Amino acid sequence: MSILEQAFYERDALDVARDLLGKRLVRRGVEVVITEVEAYRFPGDTANHCRMGRTPRNAVMWGPPGHAYVYVCYGIHQMLNLVTNPEGEGAAVLIRACQPVRGLRTIQRRRGDKRGPVLLTGPGKVGAALGLDRAMNGHALYRPGGLEVHDGPAPPEILSGPRVGIDYASEAHRDAPWRLAASGTPWVSKPASLHRVGP
Repeated sequence: MSILEQAFYERDALDVARDLLGKRLVRRGVEVVITEVEAYRFPGDTANHCRMGRTPRNAVMWGPPGHAYVYVCYGIHQMLNLVTNPEGEGAAVLIRACQPVRGLRTIQRRRGDKRGPVLLTGPGKVGAALGLDRAMNGHALYRPGGLEVHDGPAPPEILSGPRVGIDYASEAHRDAPWRLAASGTPWVSKPASLHRVGP
């Protein structure tokens, strides 16, 4: 499968999020299929890290698109986001869950020898499984080497629901169905709050 070109990311985060389902993350012998994502949009999204403007922490989110935005949550978890939208618009898609394709033993070792969907159903788990750290922040995803995003078939059906852990956002943005996931797979976090997307 081919590496996605930079132009793939230069669209609204919600459109990119939907199209990322079924794509593959590849890094150093580990390959996983993206099964769940969250869109953080521009402008006006009160859950977005860029809602207060440009800062040293969120600078990568402002573009150019097609780069990794990696930040640390709770001082532990490496959270992988893929920068979207035209340059100058702070937006990204958070990778929330994946399914392993290759390098399962490496993933299990990095995740404390756990088994099954608990390996990769959560954004911090994805970061750990891929062996990410802050050195990957700003990495170009469309260039060979490091971390790559490869093409892959879209899931036959998509689920949507509210994003997770954004209590600080406005009610409208807390309820917005900007978390998307593949249907019919156990490799999804918090499935009870997801519903089928209409045609």
